[in-house]
Amino acid sequence: MTQATGSAGTVRRTLGTVAAMLAATTLLGGCGPKNDAAPGNGSATSPTANPKQALLDAVPDEAAGAFRFTGKDASSDLSGRIDPASKAMEMNMAMPPEDGVTVKMSFLVIEDQVWMKAKFSGRPGLPKLPDKWMALDRTKLTDGGGVPSYDGADQGNAGPLIDAATSVEQQGPGKYAGVIDVTGGEAVKALDEGEAAALGEAGKQVPFTALVGPDGHLSSLVLEMPAAGGRKAYQYVVAYTDFGSTPKITAPTGSAVTKAPALAYELLNI
Repeated sequence: MTQATGSAGTVRRTLGTVAAMLAATTLLGGCGPKNDAAPGNGSATSPTANPKQALLDAVPDEAAGAFRFTGKDASSDLSGRIDPASKAMEMNMAMPPEDGVTVKMSFLVIEDQVWMKAKFSGRPGLPKLPDKWMALDRTKLTDGGGVPSYDGADQGNAGPLIDAATSVEQQGPGKYAGVIDVTGGEAVKALDEGEAAALGEAGKQVPFTALVGPDGHLSSLVLEMPAAGGRKAYQYVVAYTDFGSTPKITAPTGSAVTKAPALAYELLNI
């Protein structure tokens, strides 16, 4: 196999990395049953007889108002908004530099509709896409999983991970800690493909901490993922904030939106 060189090669490798990152992103792809209990059952302010259930009850569900999120795993660093009532989310991601090229991407999803923004910087001669929300036609995507879809309020997979906890302790008002077995059930789907198997026995004893706000909503979940294979140890982080004060998500209109050009599909279909 020959090595691609020059600006064209750099762009091709960068686009390939973008596509691989999108395919590998496990955050913001809800993988398990959603929690139907309403939050705010007192778990944030007083000890409970079942701290694991208190945490599960705090995971945002479809009854939650719009809120903000941040997420981080081994392959992605994300932020945005989730609006369950509109079956909508906004997701922003930034890639680490690849061959000196930095890529910033955003997606806006409302039910089956999806828009994208993408910006390349760091080297001359890079492709330039419209600085607007580009409406995507899903029928032109070779892989439907190449762009995000809304499939529930808990896009950070906090519920399936907490459900896989083998021990949970409440350490104070709204503060929890314990151990999660990420090697089985729905918890496996919250990780990159093959990661749970690579962790082996270490994957059955993953420490975590969690915080529940005074409003009864889960505000953060942090897993201390051990090293596995060639991957270094890292933190799997989900944060849900600003319930009740986050603007609802609406479709872009007028000069803020345009049809996606062919280059956008080339980026997503590599």
